[in-house]
Amino acid sequence: MTSKDFFLALEDLEREKGLDKEVFLNALQNALSFACKKHYGEARNVEVRIVPEKYSVRIFAYKVVVEEVTDPDKEISLDDARAIKQSYRLGDRVNEEITPKDFGRIAAQTAKQVVMQTLRDAERNISYSQYVDKENELLLGVVSRIKEDGTIFVEIGKNQMEGILLPADQTPGEKFEVGDKIKVLVKRVKNSTGGTQVMLSRSSFAFIRRLFENEIPEIRAGIVEIKGIVREAGFRTKIAVYSNDKDIDPVGACVGNKGVRVSAIINEIGGEKIDIIPWTEDILDYIARSLSPAQVLMVQANEESKEAKVIVSDDKLSLAIGKEGQNARLAARLTGWKIDVKSYSVARQLGLLDEEEESSEEQKVKGNDEE
Repeated sequence: MTSKDFFLALEDLEREKGLDKEVFLNALQNALSFACKKHYGEARNVEVRIVPEKYSVRIFAYKVVVEEVTDPDKEISLDDARAIKQSYRLGDRVNEEITPKDFGRIAAQTAKQVVMQTLRDAERNISYSQYVDKENELLLGVVSRIKEDGTIFVEIGKNQMEGILLPADQTPGEKFEVGDKIKVLVKRVKNSTGGTQVMLSRSSFAFIRRLFENEIPEIRAGIVEIKGIVREAGFRTKIAVYSNDKDIDPVGACVGNKGVRVSAIINEIGGEKIDIIPWTEDILDYIARSLSPAQVLMVQANEESKEAKVIVSDDKLSLAIGKEGQNARLAARLTGWKIDVKSYSVARQLGLLDEEEESSEEQKVKGNDEE
């Protein structure tokens, strides 16, 4: 490859890849300087001059004009310098072209290595910059391959970047095939020596949040606000919503006409249960609502310790606690309170109810039984 061919090839790369030619030239200049120092010795000052307009690469060794020479490889006396050119002064640089005859071969080899490495680095940086701003965004991708350990690779974006969906970031029970279109959350973008890695997720609560934002216009518009969201992927999600507009029912907006809106989200996550709860500043009411779908008879709360005893009718105890404690556990995470759920009969035995409360709760229990 001639020098002209090399520079023309750089221009083609600039057009095709959208990469800055100056990035290549700077890297090439540094690499050639390093190669020349190895060839001529580390002691010498070497300068590589690349002039794209003239398709030329030239090498110069230079010395600095000094009054007294202490390093002959890097310095030259004023008398010796003026023997070359009368106008030299102290502090000037005296250049000597040392471009070797076989430099074209050296330059071509070095240029090839530099171009390949710089191209990889530049493309990696472009990929990183394209996706780092998409962290926590929801993207639609296509399953490209599936490893034996369950790791799923998903093509995302216009450039079909391959994102990684690890087993830990998948929702339990979900199965995908190559070619399936799936929605994924960009969890994290890493720029490593091996290239840009885009880590994806379908198991995080943030994935559910983005699904709600995409599906519910009132949330996108800021009319309905998500106050809290907790999730045990594949099993249950609890989400608390609120609206400053008294004419807007935040729960109704999320559920949609005949449940069409929330059904679309549930279908996307494979039938996972979703409890949509109206958020309130009244902590007793909020704790009671957080245990949905169970109905709560009474909440006793200790503000200092943030501990609450919740009393439910005997037949609703298992529903309030949930399978393996899941419902109560999610309610505690949603509210930030420690929640202890008791049945009405146990609460009565433990003396947790005073006479007035006991009478009132008995009427409620009786009313529930009649229903």
